[in-house]
Amino acid sequence: MSKGRSTGFLDALAGDGRPLLVFTAIVLFLSGVFVIAQSAVGHFLPHDVVHLGMDAEELSAFFGGRVTLFMFHDRVAFGGSVMAVAILYLWLALFPLRKGERWAWWSFVWSGAVGFGSFLTYLGYGYLDTWHGVATLMLVPFFILGLVKSRSVVDDTVTAGPGIGAWIRSRSSRGRAMLLFVALGLFLGGMVIMGVGMTTVFVPQDLRYMMVQGCGDLESISPRLVPLIAHDRAAFGGGLATIGLLMTMILWHRDVDRALWEALAITLAIGFGSAIGVHFVIGYTDFIHLLPAYFGAAVAALGLLFTRMGPRIHPDI
Repeated sequence: MSKGRSTGFLDALAGDGRPLLVFTAIVLFLSGVFVIAQSAVGHFLPHDVVHLGMDAEELSAFFGGRVTLFMFHDRVAFGGSVMAVAILYLWLALFPLRKGERWAWWSFVWSGAVGFGSFLTYLGYGYLDTWHGVATLMLVPFFILGLVKSRSVVDDTVTAGPGIGAWIRSRSSRGRAMLLFVALGLFLGGMVIMGVGMTTVFVPQDLRYMMVQGCGDLESISPRLVPLIAHDRAAFGGGLATIGLLMTMILWHRDVDRALWEALAITLAIGFGSAIGVHFVIGYTDFIHLLPAYFGAAVAALGLLFTRMGPRIHPDI
């Protein structure tokens, strides 16, 4: 019998840390599904009702119900962004991190800092979402422990795929560049939305859709309404920025093989599908407002098409 230290039950469950990161991804995905489902049935969460002093049906009595629909549109978009992040996390854990690629580990670190850290935007708009906070505090330890344990599998000698110099040599590589362009746009767009959520909260098209003149009209319903909407906006911005950061790091280091193509296709379909689709469901179809999303979705579709058509690597010229 070996006299060495035996493996504990919890150590066996945690493994090399990747099971904990996969668990984090699954929880995020299910959370996104829950947020979308909650919005689809037209109900606020209990703590939202307590905060506002009214439920979704009572709020819908004001301004033709458009304020309520606007809130649901933010939440559906946020739910889709969380699901998209989960898909990218699963790919990172199952493929490059399993091979010990250092950049994959750092992708978890930096995206986790942005994603989980975006909760702190409440300091800008003043609404502390206790449920969101508790859920974050419960999930973060699994994520951090997964990072700590998975650091041991990182092999600094493992290199990534072709560098940027090869990108213009094939149709597939140009598609990869298109996807990187979309990724950078998502990151910058997410950061802008977080900033808007912490400051002005709305853009002019938002106010026109809700048929209000400004925040004063909303504050007349409840002084707590604007901070609640701002929370939803900033949360979506954080999710969007996290997707953009993850895609940027992935596409910078990896050529698009079959597994990555499938992960990106699912990610982009969920992200753009929820963000654009919900606008048509609620009747918020302002072309100028949706133009960046239309453009991003079109470039993403072309990028996916080009990377699918291949070949990935062009013969030397």
